[in-house]
Amino acid sequence: MIRAMSYTDGEAATFEEVTAAAEAPGTTWVWVNAADGDAAAAREEQASAGRVPRPTGDLATVTERFDIHPLHVEDVLGDARPKSELLDEYAFLLVKSARFRVGETTFLEELRTRPVGVFVGDDWLVTVTTDSDDAVEAVWNRLAGADRRALARGADFAGYLVVDRIVDGYFRLLDELEDDIETVEERVIEAPDPSTLAAINELRRELLSVRRVVWPTRDAVNALSRGDADQIAEATEKYYRDVYDHLVQVVELTETYRDLTAGARDIYLNTLSQSTNEVMRRLTVVATIVLPLTFVAGVFGMNFESMPELGWPYAYHATMLGMAGIALVLVAYFRREGWL
Repeated sequence: MIRAMSYTDGEAATFEEVTAAAEAPGTTWVWVNAADGDAAAAREEQASAGRVPRPTGDLATVTERFDIHPLHVEDVLGDARPKSELLDEYAFLLVKSARFRVGETTFLEELRTRPVGVFVGDDWLVTVTTDSDDAVEAVWNRLAGADRRALARGADFAGYLVVDRIVDGYFRLLDELEDDIETVEERVIEAPDPSTLAAINELRRELLSVRRVVWPTRDAVNALSRGDADQIAEATEKYYRDVYDHLVQVVELTETYRDLTAGARDIYLNTLSQSTNEVMRRLTVVATIVLPLTFVAGVFGMNFESMPELGWPYAYHATMLGMAGIALVLVAYFRREGWL
């Protein structure tokens, strides 16, 4: 699927053909969803054969019309890590939208990412996605609707709106994780069990997945905020710097939450160790009380003929009272020491 719009003279126009959009005056935005049609099937066949997917169909037309390097499109189709590259013809930025979904083989949530390629030219913007993307869809509807004049501020500003929307989604991810972390911390304090440790480890894996996305994205956006890209106007650089600042906050929050989950895991392990020590202490007290009683029973259980106590009629009663006395003395001692 391909969408195209152009803004000039205070009006926004939409096109169904790439050529018409590219030749239209003003700022042009072309959005290619590479998940539709036979082209997607061809790319899946290439991927299953172990080859890097190459642009076909509408995507190939857009690549050729705007002189986009095929390797950059392959980075998007191949789901490469976030990156940015600055060329004379355009600035390329690969970011990833992300959200949590229930896994295909497990009921646990997993971080699902979708690559979004942003190509910023002098007066054109091309976005390439491998599936429908809520962030790109929201910005598209905004520019095609009530905020049409935003596209008049340039392709670089429209690209900023897309990237900013994707980065805002990272904060929503961290808000979800924050709620989960608070729940786990309460469970660690109130009723720790093996499922609590599993929940902590799951949170750490999710945070690691978020970290793998936001760290390279921060560096990629930073390249567009320093004034190195000719296609990014000086007036727009501050907006990319704002996105960079947001990504710094996301990175810091991710590291903070990782520390919190590590602390929760340490608390759980300490609680488990303390519980084990408490059990061992009680068993030690019991063994200490039983040990002298076992000794007395063993001595008088030898049944030697020369043992005079065996002939005493009150020997049994005296032995039992003595053993009870020893046990009571030991119990009183351990209570005074705080072991019971």
